[in-house]
Amino acid sequence: MSPFLLSRRRLLVGASSLASLPILPRLGRAATARPLAITTRQIEVTGRAATMFGIQQPDGSHGLTLSPDERFRVELANQCGEPAIIHWHGQTPPFLQDGVADKERPLIEPGASAAYDFSPRPGTHWMHSHHGLQEQRLMAAPLIVHTAADLRADVQEVVVLLHDFTFRDPVEILAELTGGLELDHSGHGGAPAPAMDMAGMDHSTMDHGSMTHGAGGMDLNDVTYDAYLANDRTLADPLVVRTERKGRVRLRLINGATSTAFHINLGRLTGTAVAVDGNDIQPVTGSRFSLSMGQRLDLLVDMPEAGGAFPILAEREGDVARTGIILATPDAAISKIAEAGDQMAGPIDLAWEAQFRAAQPLPARDPDQRLEVALTGSMSPYVWSINDQVFGQHTPLQAELGHRIEIDFVNQTGMAHPMHLHGHHFQVIGINGQALAGALRDTVLVPIDGRVRIAFDADNPGRWPLHCHNLLHMATGMMTEVLVA
Repeated sequence: MSPFLLSRRRLLVGASSLASLPILPRLGRAATARPLAITTRQIEVTGRAATMFGIQQPDGSHGLTLSPDERFRVELANQCGEPAIIHWHGQTPPFLQDGVADKERPLIEPGASAAYDFSPRPGTHWMHSHHGLQEQRLMAAPLIVHTAADLRADVQEVVVLLHDFTFRDPVEILAELTGGLELDHSGHGGAPAPAMDMAGMDHSTMDHGSMTHGAGGMDLNDVTYDAYLANDRTLADPLVVRTERKGRVRLRLINGATSTAFHINLGRLTGTAVAVDGNDIQPVTGSRFSLSMGQRLDLLVDMPEAGGAFPILAEREGDVARTGIILATPDAAISKIAEAGDQMAGPIDLAWEAQFRAAQPLPARDPDQRLEVALTGSMSPYVWSINDQVFGQHTPLQAELGHRIEIDFVNQTGMAHPMHLHGHHFQVIGINGQALAGALRDTVLVPIDGRVRIAFDADNPGRWPLHCHNLLHMATGMMTEVLVA
């Protein structure tokens, strides 16, 4: 069975455990840690082999699945040949276990391991590198935390992890965008420094990535990639998931792409959105949804009694390129699907965001602090920032422990930015000046010329990164910190 597929009968089989950074307490003998390793692996894309990273269990399956009430107790071994760190995106652990390297939290050196032990947040989450440009080399995997209700549901689960893929060294791509300016690509480092060494990776050359532009002069995409993947596969050889007629499927969709947003197109099927970023929402039905970088979307899909094969497509914003999987009932014929659509997909907007409502919203409370965060920067020079400050020269945002914090994101640039806050989940409470009781999230898209207001309770002390989840934007400076104390 594919590691991305979970039947109801197999939900009891979890997977997750961590070993700790030197600054963290070692796990006691009574605690059983799940082994997980940062590795390198060979995949084939468009008929060509490539060496990529992986985050794997001993049986080779990707990522982790935790049972209800299971702790996140993991021994993470670095077997990839270079320093690394893994961020548990969507989780809200104690500050030192967040998976971001800095002066207090060292990288995991090759051959070393780190231990993690905390109570996880349920839902559809993921894990990825927060160092350098390793995430672009597919150092990412699903992180699913089930609830008791998940186990009771008569639902077939399918996890779909989306990526944009390049055969090239991502450091070269970023150097082209910046005009050769050498930057600190650590993802959580300091002032400009020499670019990192991507030793041990596949650097074979391909067509150069190029900046791409949508209609009206909007910059919808930074780079043209070699392929777009769903569970490591293109539409030339997609994952085919066999389902029952009249069966119900829960799609757990994760956008792990570094700089690509997708439209999710269910084609002839209709889906009911039931969760975003691992948080339940009031059900909303449709056949086409949006998913920006770092975001997750859970959809319930009912298969027709007549059966058939049904592509679930991820269409790249501002492009004809697409990827996806196929849901197919027994014996249904599978037709070839082109990797390019007939029409260019338009920009991702906040139409769906405006419809989503949290199933369990934040308790009503007046804000103790309100902050404004301007998203700044440009394509030329290719430098992105927050409040006109690049990371390393930034002024952290101050949040007092226990306070209700509201943040207004104001996009002053020509690109959209998915903004991710570590250590907390927030509620979307305003879009372009219109108040709403929106979804709980950890990543929200702020479109071109857009304004989005969020609210959260500062209940997790630490120095929490707040950054654009376009990896290329973060690498050139679009990150700050929220100091909760």
